[in-house]
Amino acid sequence: MTWQRCFHLVRMHLDAGGVLPTEAGDVVRQGEDLGRWVQSVRLGWDQLTTVQQWLCEQVLGITPASEDEKPKRRTQADKWAMNYEAARQFYEREGHLQVPRKHVERIVGEDQEEREHKLGAWIGNQRSRAATLTPERVELLSAIGMRWT
Repeated sequence: MTWQRCFHLVRMHLDAGGVLPTEAGDVVRQGEDLGRWVQSVRLGWDQLTTVQQWLCEQVLGITPASEDEKPKRRTQADKWAMNYEAARQFYEREGHLQVPRKHVERIVGEDQEEREHKLGAWIGNQRSRAATLTPERVELLSAIGMRWT
């Protein structure tokens, strides 16, 4: 099992005088990225068994990730807003929302991260869900040229 293998490799690394790897790519042993493993253990602490938690804390000195360290979960509203931004960008560039089904739109978010949005599929999904979309969302999409039929 990978968990036990990585645990053992980290323990051997520490026994040899190494420092606990905390970032992906810090230490790779026998093809295992030990830094990535330590990160995943810290972030997935609640999924570990009590014994695994004890071993990590007592033997390796690994502690669970704090709330600040955990990646922020995107809400459905956040995802919708990002897809809408991709649609708006497409509309401003192309002048329509006749997006090919497989089209992927790249947008740069507020965090300056470039993200790819499967815009063609998303537009199709919005059309098929028109009856259940909020009036605000229907209005936003209509304003940028959405054809509903």
